[in-house]
Amino acid sequence: MTDNLTNAGGTRVLSGVDDSRLAALLSARYGTAVPDLGVWNETLHTVLGHRSVRDYRPDPLPDGTLELLVAAGQSAASSSNLQAWSVVAVEDPERKARLAALAGEQKQIIQAPLFLVWLVDLHRLETIGRLESSPSEGLQYLESFLLGAVDAALAAQNAVVALESLGLGAVYIGAIRNNPEKVAKEIALPPHVFALFGLAVGYPDPAVATAVKPRLPQDAVLFRETYATERANVPFNEYNLRLRHFQAGQNIPQRDWTETVAQRLRHAASLHGRDRLAEVLRGLGFGLK
Repeated sequence: MTDNLTNAGGTRVLSGVDDSRLAALLSARYGTAVPDLGVWNETLHTVLGHRSVRDYRPDPLPDGTLELLVAAGQSAASSSNLQAWSVVAVEDPERKARLAALAGEQKQIIQAPLFLVWLVDLHRLETIGRLESSPSEGLQYLESFLLGAVDAALAAQNAVVALESLGLGAVYIGAIRNNPEKVAKEIALPPHVFALFGLAVGYPDPAVATAVKPRLPQDAVLFRETYATERANVPFNEYNLRLRHFQAGQNIPQRDWTETVAQRLRHAASLHGRDRLAEVLRGLGFGLK
């Protein structure tokens, strides 16, 4: 048995026989054994156990789920409390099918009962400027678009943690940016609003096992005090092997991470239309000065 002590913040501090749950999740996240940190709670279990879900049961979500996810999103930090994001919930099968076609025929958009399109929304702020008879020149700068993108990402990730804590699964759909103008038309976006990414949400199909994908070791991403440039040149052979082991276990094609990165950076065609984003954003009313 494990003796559990609970601190004032609700975190169980482990003593006696080690509780291996956190250690197992950390090992899965990095693809190798790592030391147990000696603390565990349900929030850590949810966050460290995150995995992308691409196969869903057809079951509808319980009433109130959507509103709960939006509340979780709105509980995230927001720069200057501008709240420069919105989200469009899509449940209509025909609209989901059209959005799936625009995003590279990704079946999970159709399968999942709920598809969320997260937006950079400067339209609301511009409207407030007009109502206050105040110029909105600040919205024409790149900083304003970045602010909205960061706010939307923070809100979406809060929603993902919330839904995963309820036993639901999700996967981000960056390919919603493949055809920005057509997506904007499909969900009736006004000027100064941009569909940043999608999120398929539903109950994971238990017949399709999904493991935790290993990430780079912390030495590759964690720097103390200053950036360690020399680490960018270290060999990634060990991580490539761990990722191939994961791919083999998931019955997906085995490919080195370094090869995937190189392929993505090789030419504009690998961006699937997203090489036009600066042009598209200006066409949608974003100044990007």
